[in-house]
Amino acid sequence: MKRIKPALSRLASSLALGIAILASPVSPVALAAAPHVQTQGPGYYRTMVGDYEVTALLDGTHPFPIDTVVDGMPKRQIQEYLEQDFLKPPVQGSINAFLVNTGSKLVLIDAGAGSLYGACCGHLIEHLRAAGYRPEQVDEIYLTHMHEDHIGGVSSNGKMLFPNAVLRTNRTEADYWLNAANKAKAPGFLAPFFDDAIAAAAPYQAAHRFEPFAGDTEVVPGITAIQTPGHTPGHVSYVVKRNGQTLIIWGDIVHVAALQLREPETTVKYDSDRGAAWEARRQIFDDVVRDRSMIAAAHIAFPGLGHLRRNGDRFEWVPLNYEGNAGQDGGK
Repeated sequence: MKRIKPALSRLASSLALGIAILASPVSPVALAAAPHVQTQGPGYYRTMVGDYEVTALLDGTHPFPIDTVVDGMPKRQIQEYLEQDFLKPPVQGSINAFLVNTGSKLVLIDAGAGSLYGACCGHLIEHLRAAGYRPEQVDEIYLTHMHEDHIGGVSSNGKMLFPNAVLRTNRTEADYWLNAANKAKAPGFLAPFFDDAIAAAAPYQAAHRFEPFAGDTEVVPGITAIQTPGHTPGHVSYVVKRNGQTLIIWGDIVHVAALQLREPETTVKYDSDRGAAWEARRQIFDDVVRDRSMIAAAHIAFPGLGHLRRNGDRFEWVPLNYEGNAGQDGGK
């Protein structure tokens, strides 16, 4: 009996401790010491335009130096607008591209930065594969313009990353960026843009797969390139029309939505003709509001799909409503 009593006493103490732990609002026992993951899911999102499937693809996000890039807006005003949208500089800017499956052709519009922006970006092909496609399936690549974050992802180390694709852009754009003589006339900060555009396009030119187009033109049935110059000399947007639905893939019409939707006349130092860039933005804003067209934006938070609505002299971005089964009712 002398040995049993201490044992019973220890058992009672253990039970009391267990009950106290369970009753405690904060358990001192760590069930798992899991590290932070710090990555997002694959960057793709699908929607339908009539019977055309459109897949938004994220190349990556990068810190956009708003304070040094935005023109025509006082820094105090910039700060106020960013705070209203729960943002602070440097704002992470999305680099979006869009894959259009017409049923007979697979068309990629813009291709991200590739390796040109470092580890932040260059994820487009990874996300394209996650979305169920392969680079060799892409038939044509249409560029809105030839800045690094739109053309950089078409090739790497002198090789085409989309081996069966034809690369296309506006002829004015190609003539400007692929002519090394223009580099000396451009602002110094744009010098690398010429080198990178020439290097990216070179393997397609060598394979006779580089085909510029002129003016407003239907590049494939249901997709029309329209001239929206200003950000670059030959900047274009693409209008996808199918079964009574319209999508405008507008490239760099907007860089910082928090600022340029509130004050559309605001430009960025990368605009080659700021007056023309503002006019292109004004015209396309008016068109999409009037027609209630869907927008695919290169630099609005991924997936960059939504609509604009007017609020006095300002505009508001309305993100596309999320659909978990996009495409099941497409074309109806």
